[in-house]
Amino acid sequence: MSETSTDVPASFGARVREAVSEALGYWEPRRIVYNAVLALIVLAYFAINWPYSRTVVSFDRVLVVFVLAVLANICYCAAYLGDVFVQTSGFRESWLKWRWVILLIGMAFAMGLVLSFARRRSPVEISDPGWRLLPA
Repeated sequence: MSETSTDVPASFGARVREAVSEALGYWEPRRIVYNAVLALIVLAYFAINWPYSRTVVSFDRVLVVFVLAVLANICYCAAYLGDVFVQTSGFRESWLKWRWVILLIGMAFAMGLVLSFARRRSPVEISDPGWRLLPA
């Protein structure tokens, strides 16, 4: 009886360890793409607003962008919770084939947040084909 009770946690521990290793191997290389996409959005808004952007750059604003980047990476880590949970369940095989959908949904959500934040602080209205300057 004590043999089975020690075998069950050991096998569960091994499954969790394998799931965490698999999650790290999957999500970490994609974090570079995630950060690059978000950085491109920020840089695009900076370039679009160039005459205005130059006047508002300050240490405090760079610090805010840094804090937002850290928060975006903390949100990215939320994928690990679901990934490891599903990998230790009976749905592991189908999850490994479909978890890229979570990556796309998460990236779309993050892009939406970045675009929303950038648009609120942008003097340029980019919904117009001509990109006209709005009053600051």
